[in-house]
Amino acid sequence: MLSSITPLGERGRGNRYWLTVTTFIVGSTLGGALTGAFFGLLGWPLKQLIDRIADGSTTTATAITAALALVLAAVALVFDAGVRWIRLPRWLRQVNEDWMTMYRGWVYGAGFGFQLGMGLATIVTSGTVYLLFALCLLSGSPAVGALLAGVFGLTRGLAVLPAWRIHSTEQLVSFHQAMAQRQPWSHTATVVADALVVVGAGLVIIR
Repeated sequence: MLSSITPLGERGRGNRYWLTVTTFIVGSTLGGALTGAFFGLLGWPLKQLIDRIADGSTTTATAITAALALVLAAVALVFDAGVRWIRLPRWLRQVNEDWMTMYRGWVYGAGFGFQLGMGLATIVTSGTVYLLFALCLLSGSPAVGALLAGVFGLTRGLAVLPAWRIHSTEQLVSFHQAMAQRQPWSHTATVVADALVVVGAGLVIIR
């Protein structure tokens, strides 16, 4: 996707790069927020159950929720660290690149962004994505879910911006090479994110 929405590519398709990118970012943010809100709403009955188990104790309810988050984060961490005997659901669907020849830039920009922002509508390569929406579920709040996943969607949308300098095929090739070299960074980031949730949840439990 990063190599498809560029000044070079948009110029060749007769579209305005800034408009395509803007709708992509907005669509990604909206896709994340709506999906997070859905999982937050879906988790409301679970939150009510936890509250009943805690017998009205906010501290106990928070500890139970944190314990669940810790377990889920640990599973994601083990998976992302490379222990493949843990198998998570795999969804290998990609966005339909034929849209680029069928629709205007702002249409496929918004459509691609929305799908990628949803997180689960396209290929999922890390356990961190599942963990994010699991946390939205545990929140039991559409507002909290929308906030968490909305930030995720915005971050994913902004990932298209580094391609703004690509105005020639030579720059496109160099961009691909740079992205390949930095791929281990994204893997490290997912592991760190999982670990931070584990630590954070652990601190909540023992406080």
